[in-house]
Amino acid sequence: MSDPFIIVTGASRGIGAEIALGLARSGFQVGCLSRSGELPRLDDVPDEVRVRWHAAACDVGDPAQIAQAFEAMARLCDGRLAGLVNNAGLHTDGDSASLPPEAFNNLLHVNATSVLMASQAAYPLLRANGGGLIINMGSFYDKLGVKQNTAYCASKAAVGAITRCLAVEWANDGIQAVNIAPGYVVTDLNREFLTTGPLARHLQKRIPRHAPAQAHEVADLVVSLALLKSRFLTGETIYLDGGQPLAV
Repeated sequence: MSDPFIIVTGASRGIGAEIALGLARSGFQVGCLSRSGELPRLDDVPDEVRVRWHAAACDVGDPAQIAQAFEAMARLCDGRLAGLVNNAGLHTDGDSASLPPEAFNNLLHVNATSVLMASQAAYPLLRANGGGLIINMGSFYDKLGVKQNTAYCASKAAVGAITRCLAVEWANDGIQAVNIAPGYVVTDLNREFLTTGPLARHLQKRIPRHAPAQAHEVADLVVSLALLKSRFLTGETIYLDGGQPLAV
């Protein structure tokens, strides 16, 4: 397979599906990992784009499933990988005073430990390719204090820290690591929640452009980074939040 190959976790729905679509449209072969093992659930995708998607079942919280999925992807790309997008994640909330340690640890495992495990699985494939790009999906919550979001905020702050460490440790192998930290993004899973009711009215006031992002806008940034030839962009967190934390 001569086209560059990128693996995307959590690719069946939401932001991950849009990332898989954008990459395939831009000429990449895309390994689409998800718990369901389904191809991205998007309508009206041309066959010439859909044929670039390669699905595999993978719960990123399970090391055995990560190993199995990456072995399957390695066969498809002949052991040479151009990139990895660690998009899969989970959001839960809970009052800090009563948050059970197991709930805190579970969210850290799904959102942060999984990023490390998937990156470790990708490392030998990226190194065999002479380098590549790891894009991690963080959140602008990593720098905010948000009520009932202690575990989520901590997990996304950890993603930023993992990104910086991988960027430093793997630079000699030609591997870049970048953290994208979106703000509020509309997907098929949260559309009603973000576009109607009190939260929608709050975001209209707080976000300078008066609306949250669409999933394809996050995908556009991922594709731009994948196509960027500069190897000097690494270890950084890029906030894609519409300037919300800046507005007064």
